[in-house]
Amino acid sequence: MVPKRLERRCYRVMVGITVKEGESYESFIRRFRRACENAGILREVKRREFFEKPSEKKKRKQAESRRRAFRRRQNDEY
Repeated sequence: MVPKRLERRCYRVMVGITVKEGESYESFIRRFRRACENAGILREVKRREFFEKPSEKKKRKQAESRRRAFRRRQNDEY
């Protein structure tokens, strides 16, 4: 059972890649960037760069919800 004070927090696992033997620098950096992008790290950093008022947070979450619902409806049509 999770304590109440930790219940709402979102914990993320650090992104890591294993460098393959003989792999070039460019290719493993490209794989690392793709892994970071898929994990949403840069989006999270940009979002936390400045303080977000509770009203702005609510508006952002509602917009995200609308977008998800729209995408869900679009996928259901096909």
